Amino acid sequence: MESYTCSDFPVYHTAFDSYEWLTKHADPLFHRHVVVAGIWGLLALHLADESILPFDYLTYVEQLQRHTGSLSKLLDRSISLHPLVNSIQELASAARGVEYEIKQLRGQESRGDHVDLKLRALNDRLMLAERGFLDVEGLQGRQWFKHLIYGPPSDYESKLEFFPGIADALSQSTRKSQQNRQAAIQHEIWRVARAIERAASALQGNLT
Repeated sequence: MESYTCSDFPVYHTAFDSYEWLTKHADPLFHRHVVVAGIWGLLALHLADESILPFDYLTYVEQLQRHTGSLSKLLDRSISLHPLVNSIQELASAARGVEYEIKQLRGQESRGDHVDLKLRALNDRLMLAERGFLDVEGLQGRQWFKHLIYGPPSDYESKLEFFPGIADALSQSTRKSQQNRQAAIQHEIWRVARAIERAASALQGNLT
């Protein structure tokens, strides 16, 4: 998900952020819209045509590790990131196994129907892994947002552009006691860790 700052898009969330301003000043001929539509169209074709879904969970792991490092700088030592770190390690192990499996299957793609069945099973795991990052209860107070890794924080001045539930807990914690603050943040960390564990479990073939 892309987030904007005032320097990127000066009229963002102002009275000038309107269709009229866009057509008169920003992009009268809608060139950017055409480009974005083309990108999404190519992505759709890529997803439809590939025999193996182009989901790179090793890169996902690297992003999660960077996000965790950034998060650690905002927390005091009373908050434990061990659940998050451990779940990312589990996802890393599952992702390495999938990458090895993909290499094996690419060398067998022209060898018969049994390979097609393996490809279908692998694609199912890749799809369900991404769904693992969703939580049926959604974010607290904003249940329509289900993804626990990427999503908009409720506070647009938040320093986190990821882990939206944790970002919300951090923003709202200033109004709580020290104990309740720690509990709220730790609860959201556990929720994210469990989501990552679900994704790792799906990659490993535990389809539930």
